[in-house]
Amino acid sequence: MKRRDVGILGEKLAQDFLKKRGFRILETNYRCPQGEIDIIARDKDFLVFIEVRAKRGLEFGSPEESITPAKMERLRLAAAHYRQTHDNLPTSWRIDVVAVEIDQKDRPCRIELIENAVGET
Repeated sequence: MKRRDVGILGEKLAQDFLKKRGFRILETNYRCPQGEIDIIARDKDFLVFIEVRAKRGLEFGSPEESITPAKMERLRLAAAHYRQTHDNLPTSWRIDVVAVEIDQKDRPCRIELIENAVGET
């Protein structure tokens, strides 16, 4: 399985995981000049921007460890762009990370939601 395929599988697993936890998916793969957000969802009264990190094997660290400060800043900017260009959104928002570890048989061995993983700065 290629790296991109692992990412696609990770995003699908993350969506299923979030739905089971009561999240309502609003949009996936939102792109703007500032960057991309994998999943935008509602969680109760929160608008949630979600970065999905999927990996096979931990030899280069865990999925969540792969988010660089530059990526965090792009997520903040893309979230701000979304909030500025869409109406009727909750005033409360956050940026979460879903870490997905996939085994050699393409099954998830860990899916973890990290709320507020990327602060406002």
